[in-house]
Amino acid sequence: KKIDNETKSKFKEIFDSINDNLNYFFTKIFGGGKAYLELTSNDLLNTGVSIMARPPGKLIKNISLLSGGEKAGTGIAFVFSIFKINPAPFCVLDEVDAPLDEANNNRYCNVVKEMSETVQFIFITHNKSTMELADILSGVTMKEPGVSKLVSVNINEAVDLSMNQLKVQDSVNQPS
Repeated sequence: KKIDNETKSKFKEIFDSINDNLNYFFTKIFGGGKAYLELTSNDLLNTGVSIMARPPGKLIKNISLLSGGEKAGTGIAFVFSIFKINPAPFCVLDEVDAPLDEANNNRYCNVVKEMSETVQFIFITHNKSTMELADILSGVTMKEPGVSKLVSVNINEAVDLSMNQLKVQDSVNQPS
């Protein structure tokens, strides 16, 4: 009975924290709206959890009734709400931004920047806005069929190199 009571208490505490964080991240990613977790029964030891979401201008719905982009944004908000409570050293995101429209992707990028203070992100993306967040870009190229090559660029080093080349070029072009 003691273990059951402790489990119920801890579950409720974590559930409430995730719920608060979910609404916070959801509104940041969607620029408004509301999201929350709902228990499927009163028995905390056997309950299920539903994610309810209302993107701006829409009615509250179960996540299964949302569009692909809305599901992705809600899922991202949910993952971040868990990471906020118990951050792991890194998080791998595999094309989670693909279904997002440009406005939602820009807000997603802002949330990733915010979360980057406590979590290192490794993300797979084809979205240019998302790539601009990266410190290091890695890609795979295939010069000849069947031969792949990994290419990596440290963005900060590339910017420094570019700036130094511009300085050298400006000094060469200066009249003496």
